[in-house]
Amino acid sequence: MQSLNISATGMLAQEMNVQVLANNIANVNTTGFKRQRAEFQDLLYQTLERVAPVSSDPGVSVPAGVQLGTGVELSSTYRVHEQGGMQMTDNPMDLALDGRGFFQIELPNGDTAYTRAGEFQLNAQGEIVTPEGFRLIGPGPVPVDATDVGINAEGRIFVTLAGQEEPSDAGQIELAAFANEGGLEALGDNLFVQTVASGQPTTGAPGTEGLGTIKQGMLEASNVDIIGEITQLIAAQRAYEMNAKVVKISDDMMQSTNNLR
Repeated sequence: MQSLNISATGMLAQEMNVQVLANNIANVNTTGFKRQRAEFQDLLYQTLERVAPVSSDPGVSVPAGVQLGTGVELSSTYRVHEQGGMQMTDNPMDLALDGRGFFQIELPNGDTAYTRAGEFQLNAQGEIVTPEGFRLIGPGPVPVDATDVGINAEGRIFVTLAGQEEPSDAGQIELAAFANEGGLEALGDNLFVQTVASGQPTTGAPGTEGLGTIKQGMLEASNVDIIGEITQLIAAQRAYEMNAKVVKISDDMMQSTNNLR
């Protein structure tokens, strides 16, 4: 009985859906996190009678035909790159992006990764780095005797040195944007890398070429809507229960057929 297999694919699909929702909920407080959405597609169909073949009567065709579905599968986990809320921190090295774009991060192997999480710090050399120690590409090191660091909306860094009244220019932060942000591959640690699906990045100063601006002393919060996630979690649970119910009904029907024999 095919309904057993069909319901099994439905249960597996909802199990994966719950896994995606659980990851969203777990990251509700992760800086710059972008929620994912599970997307499904139906499987191949068994065609018992094709649409519109000529019937036994001359000139008469079948209007619908007979096709039986074989279930469902997870087609993708699409990442929703909508803007998260802004949280004030008053930490001068915390940077939030308001609009499109990603900070560019240099990985230990020399590759470039991209992030929306602006929880930056200064290392022993005065370089702006992520909490994992990966360097922010673009600006140079901040002098160790700097008494104040300011970063404007366009990504220009200004430092005030001891004994100076006027701040001096310490470099420029450039952002990267992609035609298909959903095609980026997540590495963990709030980092992404480009793929063939995402396309090549276009870079520029914040506030130019459609890129967002920088908010110093703020962080972008996760874009997870906890109420919406819980609502979807309940719907996934009900869908799983209904598929399990179909399995039981199919089993009961097979039992009845066996008893007839």
